[in-house]
Amino acid sequence: MYNLFFKRFIDFVISLFVLVILFPFILVVSLCLIVSNHGKTFFFQQRTGKNERFFKVIKFKTMTDEKDALGNFLPDAKRITTIGKFIRSTSLDELPQLINVLKGDMSLIGPRPLLIQYLPLYNKEQSRRHEILPGITGWAQVNGRNAISWQKKFEYDIWYVDHVSFLLDMKIFYLTIKKVFIREGINSESSATNDAFEGN
Repeated sequence: MYNLFFKRFIDFVISLFVLVILFPFILVVSLCLIVSNHGKTFFFQQRTGKNERFFKVIKFKTMTDEKDALGNFLPDAKRITTIGKFIRSTSLDELPQLINVLKGDMSLIGPRPLLIQYLPLYNKEQSRRHEILPGITGWAQVNGRNAISWQKKFEYDIWYVDHVSFLLDMKIFYLTIKKVFIREGINSESSATNDAFEGN
């Protein structure tokens, strides 16, 4: 019953409340990003949601679009802006995803929505992460986030799919707030953001 109805209701109410309360703050962050990113505030990217349905995730844009002579994007570490580093370290870049939650593309808590090009790379068990709505935060995020291996992330995701409950969501919410304050596991060891998944 919780996963079928109450979870969605809670997601909608909390997301709407937070967006209204934080609107002035979101406006200030947006203005700062317009300056640092030459007019661009948001980053849109197709991700895979529930039942492998595609949707566009919304995040604050923390990196520039600088490219090399061949037209390829420079490494993340060279493109991330000063304000972008702060926004990522405090997880504020995830804030606009509350709009995705309102739309029903995402939940507050669930497996993180990943790039659509990863779809052919999952094994049968890993694909089960798409049985429920993806989340802004999740069991994998509070157990290591970008500092753990892809295989471990998927193990945590599937465990959450099999054990989703109100009490577990409350625990994840509490641990997320805690990790945001101590800024733990934001980046992987080899990247300014996160290493790409290359299959099993």
